[in-house]
Amino acid sequence: MKDPELNNRPADEAADEKAAAEQSARDEAEAKRLASELEDMRQTLVRHQADFANFRKRAEKENREAGQRATARVIEQLIPVIDSFEHALAAHREDEYEGYRKGFELIHKQLLDNLARLGAERIEPQGQPFDPHLHQAVDRAETTDHPDGTVLNVYQPGYVYHGRVLRPAMVRVAVHAAGASNKFAN
Repeated sequence: MKDPELNNRPADEAADEKAAAEQSARDEAEAKRLASELEDMRQTLVRHQADFANFRKRAEKENREAGQRATARVIEQLIPVIDSFEHALAAHREDEYEGYRKGFELIHKQLLDNLARLGAERIEPQGQPFDPHLHQAVDRAETTDHPDGTVLNVYQPGYVYHGRVLRPAMVRVAVHAAGASNKFAN
């Protein structure tokens, strides 16, 4: 007699192998799906990190620019004070005011030094070519002693802060009589 268990063994083994192969295929598919999800999450994390880094840089830039705008407003408000000091220094040249003038000169120098530390630059264009971006021509003088377009006098100095003109220098410009009529003839 044949043992019935012996006849079922190869069929059971085949079924077990088939089940194991199917489970292996399912496990492999699940592993691929999980690996794909993991890669998607990594990519999302990298994008979020880049977005955050860009946000941080933009926020720092905006804060820096806001600080510069605030400083520029303070400098703009101090410019008339400096002008007043200069007018006061120019008005009293008599000997009896010598002590006061020295004190005013020291205060004036401190103001200018502090503005320079903040990043403001004074525009002193005397003898330089006229630049409409930095200077405002309020007068002109016909002369051949200086090249055409040369700044002859500075009525009021200008100020620049980080490349931005806070106030243009008010100047008198040399003009050659023949050059002026030729320039504007066209």
